[in-house]
Amino acid sequence: MDTAIVAGGCFWCTEAVFRDVIGVKGVESGYIGGSVPEPTYRAVCSGQTGHAEAIMIDYDPAVLSYADLLDVFMATHDPTQLNRQGNDIGTQYRSAIFPLDESQRAGAEAAIARANADHGGRVVTTIEGPATWYPAEEYHQEYWEGEGQRNPYCLAVIPPKLMKLRKSFQDKVKS
Repeated sequence: MDTAIVAGGCFWCTEAVFRDVIGVKGVESGYIGGSVPEPTYRAVCSGQTGHAEAIMIDYDPAVLSYADLLDVFMATHDPTQLNRQGNDIGTQYRSAIFPLDESQRAGAEAAIARANADHGGRVVTTIEGPATWYPAEEYHQEYWEGEGQRNPYCLAVIPPKLMKLRKSFQDKVKS
């Protein structure tokens, strides 16, 4: 198993996407990249902690490469929006990759270069870290599978991301 950490706006949305990707064994929502120890959702949402809403992905590299994982990430959020995703505005919603070693850092640089080729050089995704990971509160985990399917925000944002995943990465989708 390998682990990847990415931030692409609302963690409910990115978690929902990666739960449907083959080779992904687990996804945890959390916070990374800030200066306050043990941040809470409320504190992170204030924009004052410096953390990003992010997901930690455990995956099987024999099934899903880090490069493919990052290509899915870049395609299922907007890597050209600085400190926002749609109506979610603030540094906590930034697009970022948090490599866990030098090989992942090189992979992140290559993924950004590929995305820049697709987006005319407008990608603002950052490469950050090392940084401490903090799991989000329990009610944020597997949010789409539970409360999210009754949440108007999630119903507006997540299904288009899942449709893009299924259309663009048919060979990478579980269901």
